[in-house]
Amino acid sequence: MAWRTNLASLIKPGGSWRWLPVSEYSSLPPVLNDICSRRKSTAPEKTVASVVFDTNGRKPGDALDKLFTPEQQASILHVLNTASDKELEAFRLLRGRKSVSIVEHRKKFGPFQSLESLIDVPLIQYKTAVQVCNSILCPESGRKKKSQEKWLLGKFIKPGIERERLKAVSSIISIVFGTRRIAWAHLDRKPKVLDWQQTECWNLTNRVYPSSVYLEEISSVISKMPQADLYILEKSGPSMQNTSLFPILLHFLITEAMLYALLNKTFAKDGQHRVLSMNRNVVGKHFDLMIGDTRTSGRDLVKQFLSDSVLKEEPRVVFPQERVVQYRQKILKDSHHIEELYDSLLQAIAFYELVFGKGSELQ
Repeated sequence: MAWRTNLASLIKPGGSWRWLPVSEYSSLPPVLNDICSRRKSTAPEKTVASVVFDTNGRKPGDALDKLFTPEQQASILHVLNTASDKELEAFRLLRGRKSVSIVEHRKKFGPFQSLESLIDVPLIQYKTAVQVCNSILCPESGRKKKSQEKWLLGKFIKPGIERERLKAVSSIISIVFGTRRIAWAHLDRKPKVLDWQQTECWNLTNRVYPSSVYLEEISSVISKMPQADLYILEKSGPSMQNTSLFPILLHFLITEAMLYALLNKTFAKDGQHRVLSMNRNVVGKHFDLMIGDTRTSGRDLVKQFLSDSVLKEEPRVVFPQERVVQYRQKILKDSHHIEELYDSLLQAIAFYELVFGKGSELQ
């Protein structure tokens, strides 16, 4: 009878690892025997190191530490024990939850004493730990840095857009719409406000409008807008799970679709998007306007921007001096009816600061 070893033959009697022979035709269920037979006949043969892993998928003892010199271990541990979660995200495989888990583990159990202890962090197994250590020793090249930047931009800009097109942007129009109004802010890269207004459209709470009315209203609004390199739409709307808000959700989707279609005039020819979407909560987080999952009003922040434009030599956003008084009066008069107006301005500022801010290669 032929003999071979399989996973079932690895046991640990008496506290030490031993291999025991198990018949090839053992008591495995027929289905598993068939699977094993197929994999054996189709998979290419590979030569692997005879290393035993424990049940957590890692090598026993200090196997991870032995892969690196004492100097390399010290460098890696210094980063793991001092870097913030945001700084750790710069390294390969540590974006997202893994970087947060490392910082939380460090706070709970103290500094890492060995590379092997990295495997105790949730979501990090032996192979991942090896790649993380190598990434810390050999930081990503410029090319990978660009990929990371593209990945970061992709978190709040949809659909994706080429870097060269972003570099060539001289002005944008930020558009925010609600159930009654559409507002827009036209800013250049200083950023300076070139145009900022809103218009009353439909009143969704009174009646249901056919699509033709949407087309007429939105076309009328677009005819008043100046030309810009890009148009940024606020991505928002109620949850699909709340069926009572379905009419409002449908309103947002119809408006967004028509704005995409009417503003992307050259898309059929060149395939280039001129309309992008930006998540509402991204802007809220950028300006610290979030309370939990709820975004608060940006009225006070806009008022501060207006004051700074007059009082500071280098304000965060520049308003035309001849319009500052007009804008302030509008805020005081219609403060509770122009939230879309505030949001359109804040979205434009956030776009420029996130794309062209300090440290960005697009600056």
